Amino acid sequence: MSKEIRENLGFLEEGWGRLKMTAKIGNTQWETAIWFDTKLDTYLLPLKAEIRKKEKITTDKEIEIVIWI
Repeated sequence: MSKEIRENLGFLEEGWGRLKMTAKIGNTQWETAIWFDTKLDTYLLPLKAEIRKKEKITTDKEIEIVIWI
């Protein structure tokens, strides 16, 4: 998915590979950004503690994320 995003929307990236977006996990939706990591060749979505707490996310929990770019 990262390759497709970068090929089609890479021109929207700001400094350091930052791409603004909206994310949704469960009932929580927020404005955020994904960051392109050149070493891993993929985008990363950092999850703030507030989001992890609201949705009860732990390291062993599988989650579904919806994004709008």
